[in-house]
Amino acid sequence: MKYRIEWMYQTKKKLQTELVSDFLSLNEAIMISEDILQTGRVKEITYTSEDGQTWNLKELKKLKDIVKDEPHDVVAYFDGGFHKNTKLAGFGVVIYFTQSGNRHRIRMNEKANEIDSNNEAEYAAFAYLVKVLEEYGISRQKVLFKGDSQVVLNQLSGEWPCYEPEFNVWLDRIEAKLNQLRITPEYEPVSRKENTEADKLATQALEGIEIKSKMTIDEGVEMDE
Repeated sequence: MKYRIEWMYQTKKKLQTELVSDFLSLNEAIMISEDILQTGRVKEITYTSEDGQTWNLKELKKLKDIVKDEPHDVVAYFDGGFHKNTKLAGFGVVIYFTQSGNRHRIRMNEKANEIDSNNEAEYAAFAYLVKVLEEYGISRQKVLFKGDSQVVLNQLSGEWPCYEPEFNVWLDRIEAKLNQLRITPEYEPVSRKENTEADKLATQALEGIEIKSKMTIDEGVEMDE
C-alpha cells in the first residue's frame, strides 16, 4: 500500500498553499514528512492511502510497527502449464514479500486435472496463487500480480472483456476471494523470460515434481513498494 502526503505550507509572509506528494511507500512517506515538518512552516499534515483511508503521522508510525511483523510489499508471479492430450495442468507460483525486516520468497506448485485449455490452466494457476496468499496470511493490502498470460491479467483488470462462460466462472471466483482477503490487486503482464521461475514450477508439477519452499533471500531490507 502506498500513501500520499497532503500538507498546508505557510511562507514567512504568512501566505498559505496546499501541497500534495506522489504516492509513496510507507517508509518514504514517514521519512519525507518528518523532513517537511522540520521546516517549521507546516500548518497541517495528513496522509491518504491508496484505498482512500486518511491517516495522521502518529497513526502511520504505529502502522509501520504493526506491519513490520506481517508480510508486506508483496509481488506474486503465476504460470499455468497444460497438456492437451491428458487435460492435466500444472500450476507454479512465486511470491516475494518483506517480513520482520527481511525479504522472503515462497515457491510452490500443484498438479490438477479436468482442465480444458491453456487459458483455463492460467486462470486456475492464478486462483491457486490467491489460495497460497491466504495460507500465508497475506491480506488487507495491495499485491502486485505478474504473469505472462495477458488474457488472464487484462480480463481480471477489466481492460479486456471476457465472453467465455467458463472463464467468467474463474473470474468471479478469483475476484470474490480477493475481496474476502481485502487484497487490492495490481496487474502487470511480463514476458515469459521474466516469468521463468513460475514457468519452471508449472512444468515440474506436470512432471510430478512437487515443490514447496520458503526462504529468506535478503536480510535487513527496508520497506518499499
